[in-house]
Amino acid sequence: MTGTPLRVGLAGYGLAGSVFHAPLIAATEGLALDTVVTSHPERQEQARAEFPDVRVTADADGLLARADELDLIVIASPNKTHVPLATAALKAGLPVVVDKPLAGTAAEARELAALAEERGLLLSVFQNRRWDNDFLTLRRLVADGELGDVWRFESRFERWRPQPKGGWRESGDPAEIGGLLYDLGSHLVDQALVLFGPAASVYAEADVRRPGAQTDDDTFIALTHTSGVRSHLYASATTAQLGPRFRVLGSKAGFVKYGLDPQEAALREGGRPGPGWGTEPDELWGRLGAGESPLTGGGTPVRTLPGDYPAYYAAVAKALIDGGPNPVPAVEAAAALDVLEAARRSARDGVVVTL
Repeated sequence: MTGTPLRVGLAGYGLAGSVFHAPLIAATEGLALDTVVTSHPERQEQARAEFPDVRVTADADGLLARADELDLIVIASPNKTHVPLATAALKAGLPVVVDKPLAGTAAEARELAALAEERGLLLSVFQNRRWDNDFLTLRRLVADGELGDVWRFESRFERWRPQPKGGWRESGDPAEIGGLLYDLGSHLVDQALVLFGPAASVYAEADVRRPGAQTDDDTFIALTHTSGVRSHLYASATTAQLGPRFRVLGSKAGFVKYGLDPQEAALREGGRPGPGWGTEPDELWGRLGAGESPLTGGGTPVRTLPGDYPAYYAAVAKALIDGGPNPVPAVEAAAALDVLEAARRSARDGVVVTL
């Protein structure tokens, strides 16, 4: 890409904004971080220290007032602000990237998608874990037929955090759209749908385990896909012994992978994309085989493909500059929200929900 970089306004400089979006935007050819929105004085200073040329404003109104000076708005603020900020940005004529979840309901997501289409603007959702190293590896194995016909997909984001950390993500206020179902569950469901297609039915369990917790911190979702694959998805902050990140069982072989993609940890520690980005040592590779446990040496090690979060913003830049495809269209996020809403109903009422 050549020419003047697209000027990006970033709304929110908490975990999502400072750890994920700002570094990835800054590392992307064709994009330039222009403005950061945060009302927290410490985060304002952090943004200026990390990006000396960036403008800082205390509220989104200050950002949208300069809409004609910007080329893209990225929304990384709390979940409850996603729909109003995205709506305002689209109406101001700006393409938008929104951190997951795009909205609190599938209906809101589809309304945003319709508005973006009406205005002829990009609306993309930051589902960065489509570019996790383990997911890219599994996606290749499935596409290459290494597992045969996939029968069961087990996927886990499990943590051991016996004490709540507080904040809006753990708030019991429905308006905050907190809890693990909409947080980690957004990633788990999105990955399952990308791999195995639409869900036909949903069953879920959502529990509040920790003293003082206000919203779900231990959640299980079972999907039956229209393809016949069954997905079992686990999101938990209360798991004292962590299970495999993936266990995938097919008619020919199974694949088991432990551990998490290293990109989030690297970004948290101040790492930036470059040579060797997203790679892991061979002792962490998953294993492919049949009839034995990978923990006792069964199966063959499968080299983990490098994780590639930078690919998301590279695709966004290409979409805006060259007319390339949207890396994560809003309609795909709406389909995932259909599942999350069904899961919430299933957990509440103790029923299987047909989509």
